[in-house]
Amino acid sequence: MNKEALQGIRILDFTWLLAGPYATRTLADFGAEVIKVQSEKTASGAEDNTTGYFNTWNRGKLSITLNMSHPQARNIVLKLVKISDVVIENFTPRVMPNWGLSYNKLAEVKPDIIMLSMSAMGQTGPWRDFAALGHTIQAFSGITYLTSFPYKIAPPSPGNDGGQTGQILPLGLGYAYADPVAGLFAVFTVLAALEYRDKMGQGQHIDISEYEAFCSSLGVAILDHTVNDNIASPQGNNPGRSQAAPYGCYRCQGDDRWCVIALSTEEEWQAFCQVLRYPAWSKEERFSNFSARKRHVPELDKLIEEWTIKHTPEEVMGLLQEAGISAGVVENVKDLANDPQLIARKFFLQIEHPVLGKSVSDNTPIKLSRTPARIRGAAPLPGQDNDYVYRGLLGMSEEEVSRYIAEGVIY
Repeated sequence: MNKEALQGIRILDFTWLLAGPYATRTLADFGAEVIKVQSEKTASGAEDNTTGYFNTWNRGKLSITLNMSHPQARNIVLKLVKISDVVIENFTPRVMPNWGLSYNKLAEVKPDIIMLSMSAMGQTGPWRDFAALGHTIQAFSGITYLTSFPYKIAPPSPGNDGGQTGQILPLGLGYAYADPVAGLFAVFTVLAALEYRDKMGQGQHIDISEYEAFCSSLGVAILDHTVNDNIASPQGNNPGRSQAAPYGCYRCQGDDRWCVIALSTEEEWQAFCQVLRYPAWSKEERFSNFSARKRHVPELDKLIEEWTIKHTPEEVMGLLQEAGISAGVVENVKDLANDPQLIARKFFLQIEHPVLGKSVSDNTPIKLSRTPARIRGAAPLPGQDNDYVYRGLLGMSEEEVSRYIAEGVIY
């Protein structure tokens, strides 16, 4: 079997919810030994080890139970730090120092330790203590605004056309997209820090602001404003300045079924009209060329949807792709589970969980030819690896472990 990319790397994992666990899951997929530190306080709700949510983001990890509110827990953590390479946490900046586990304290026991702190706003600045989840970050970053639809709240009047200058209905993204984005930032920075340590023999403290990480995805909008003084505004499903018309997400036959269609050239427009059997409106002057179609997007979209609504999204995609036109089904979970491309790539895995039974997990989309990922199994149960870590790695005696359990340090 090929050596795994991160074989021999041990990570002490204090993360929870999505952003942090996604980062440590990715590192575990490529061979890192990830020890998740859990307590009765944190292992509840979405973080309950028997939920599908927890199982999704914590597969392939080890679990130890440790009461971080107990003063003796700090000493156990520091012993683990001595034999670890990386410590990752995604609390607000006050939590780890309050436990006596700041980067400076960790570096005292292991000078080349790498610590990654991922918080909503970063370790410094006036907003450092703000707590936020993915959707909050998306609102702060402006993505919620930009992925919304103009909402007419009043008839046109002087100074208010009832459209773009009216109120915006803040729909935003339907998923906490900011979390996996920040998680990938964390993975990249840990790899960079490990390489630096290998070359220079030094560890470091990585400070990731999820807010800043997600704002970096707005580069085009920020550049357009700073250079051209243009202010980006919500476009709904309209691509704005994209060189395609029509271009949109169109309702199809069935319950909440959609297909995205994009036409970039006159040749594609002619092919599109042929697929639709040249309806009378396709010959009208207002749709005669690209510029005209861009000026009449709302009317064009409505006419196209009168055709798409009569067909399933799969039929629309098939007909248009066969004609050389870009089109794709907006897939739901059932579609994804049966997607021939994902099946061929072995994207979905069946993992046996001791409580949930057979569960489905997404494979990693990262394919390394020489050091491929290896999914070790389902997420752990609380304290599943206490014996391996406390007795095996730390060499605690039976008496020590029993005393810690009796005192409520380990449970």
